[in-house]
Amino acid sequence: MLKARLTESFRQMTGLHWLLLFGGILLAWSALFAMSVPAELRAAGVVYGDGFWLQLCTMSPDAAGGARMVLMWILMSAAMMAPTALPAFATYDDLSQSASGTRFGDLVLGYLAVWVGFSLLAAAGQMALLRADLISVFGDSRSGLLSGLLLLLAGGYQFAPLKEACLSKCRRPLVFFMQHWEEGPLRNGVRLGVLCLGCCWALMLLAFVGGVMNLAFMGLATLFMVLEKLPEIGRWLTRPMGAVLLASGLWVIVTTV
Repeated sequence: MLKARLTESFRQMTGLHWLLLFGGILLAWSALFAMSVPAELRAAGVVYGDGFWLQLCTMSPDAAGGARMVLMWILMSAAMMAPTALPAFATYDDLSQSASGTRFGDLVLGYLAVWVGFSLLAAAGQMALLRADLISVFGDSRSGLLSGLLLLLAGGYQFAPLKEACLSKCRRPLVFFMQHWEEGPLRNGVRLGVLCLGCCWALMLLAFVGGVMNLAFMGLATLFMVLEKLPEIGRWLTRPMGAVLLASGLWVIVTTV
């Protein structure tokens, strides 16, 4: 049944607005791939040291590096979070077929605006951690304590009532839109973005553990967040993942601190 509903939903994603959305997601992933540093260059950094890499890596601890960090986080948020909202976007698109004053672009714009705000805060956090020498120029943690605390934070949040409340609304987009339909697409998009932020902010911060420019981490995290928002699947994933993250955080702290 789930497969049939998903297949039908994807069959309906054929309009120009959907092509533009999918094209934007693809461009974001392509840009992230172009900005990422090849693995062999990371290995060479061990030989040549950080001074060598500060000349080559775009994520430098200065104003120019800060601007690139903001851009990178915006691209990462768009690439990772837009796919998780596709069921909600599809639900809105279905409802808009029989209603006036609906603008799909405004919904997506409001949703992404929330994640742009998150990106500004995340980039500021990355800059502070980089200057404190707690993360490398690649955005991954140098500190076992920092890694462990981030894992514990993300794991504990998987059990938080706020997380469950946000997830319950994300998993029922029809009910969500029916409750707030009169507010218009832009405000609905902002509301939806806030709910997704409430679901996923702690998981997104794990980028500082796996590496901000680590495409493998981004891909796996995106897949998990997509599945977590599906009602038939997500309810079996949230708390087990929390237990895994908590155990991982404790293990990292015990073995490295």
